[in-house]
Amino acid sequence: MIAIVDTNVPVVANGRSEQASVESVNVCALQLKQITREGKLVLDDRWRILREYMKYLSSSGQPGVGDAFLKWVFNNIANPARIEIVLITPINPNDPDNADFREFPDDPALASFDPSDRKFVAVCLAHSQHPPILNATDRDWWDFREALSVHGVQVRFLCEEGKRHD
Repeated sequence: MIAIVDTNVPVVANGRSEQASVESVNVCALQLKQITREGKLVLDDRWRILREYMKYLSSSGQPGVGDAFLKWVFNNIANPARIEIVLITPINPNDPDNADFREFPDDPALASFDPSDRKFVAVCLAHSQHPPILNATDRDWWDFREALSVHGVQVRFLCEEGKRHD
């Protein structure tokens, strides 16, 4: 399995998401364990995704499965058999908070897509295989799933809390 992992997946796996059920915690933990045992993670070349992981997880590997995932990332960052790095191109490289990327679709249906999640989409589209993006509880992904799909972006919803039921 090759995948891009939204930060909410290891956060849920750590049991640190109020809206996540016990089942969701277990599903996210299982997915992360599968990636670390036999899969491959895709990250960006400027460590935008990794820096976001570091804001919410502990690199010591303790106490949660999400923390162990971050430790695994650090231990495997230079191993192309486990972690693949893709180049994404910021539209304004001089802006350190830039969340707009050339790889992100220029589509009016995605104009209000969360800027902090655009890096995951850009990584997906920059990769030759367009690996799925794993999402746990972020409902914004659900709102844009069809518009993203048009551009070849598949979001894998691991938890019911990540889907809108309005």
